[in-house]
Amino acid sequence: MSERPIRILVVDDDAALRALLGDYLAGEGYRVAGAEDGLAMDDWLSEHETDLVILDLMLPGDDGLTLARRLRARTDVPIIILSARGDDIDRIVGLEVGADDYLPKPFNPRELLARIRAVLRRRFPSDAASGGEVLRFGPYRLDLAQRELRRGDEVIVLTSGELELLRILTEHPDRVLDRDRLLDLLKGYERSPFDRSIDVQIARLRAKIELDTKRPRYIRTIWGKGYMFTPTGEA
Repeated sequence: MSERPIRILVVDDDAALRALLGDYLAGEGYRVAGAEDGLAMDDWLSEHETDLVILDLMLPGDDGLTLARRLRARTDVPIIILSARGDDIDRIVGLEVGADDYLPKPFNPRELLARIRAVLRRRFPSDAASGGEVLRFGPYRLDLAQRELRRGDEVIVLTSGELELLRILTEHPDRVLDRDRLLDLLKGYERSPFDRSIDVQIARLRAKIELDTKRPRYIRTIWGKGYMFTPTGEA
């Protein structure tokens, strides 16, 4: 992980919660700033480099899902969504628009800290973990050191969660991995027995690397068992 302090922006209209998280995360070594809505978020991000955004779902003006879409359209900064509603549909939509994780309110700050560390491990893997390795499949080139996926000269933008999932798939070619195994391999990820977030991440990856998402060649569904990555793109 980077040697400089990790910079986190907390976007929440609850000033007391912003202060609480700011103090707690600062005590864990992070540099924390706060914003009460989307306008304040945009102003901050236009002038400051940020490593992770914690984004409340229910905000005045543009809501958290709208802001997550806007963020993802212009940057790959990790996003953790917070929501007092806790609905499964909110979690799924949040992941679909590009969030890296989702945490319902109320939450224990220690749980949020664990989620932050898990997301940051995916974004800033150790040199030993990445090893400078380049993985290839079809016309694609996945550079783990640069954390970059290319098709020829085109850079395909991936979130940290998408990139980590793709790394796991490419390192287990032609093997069926069920959802539980994939979630176990995504370090630090906490889940419920009904967690479907892997399906959302798979769908997002397919949209970026498959020519026909209805007939995927690389990330295939093995019905009743899980997913299998086929590097040649052949059935």
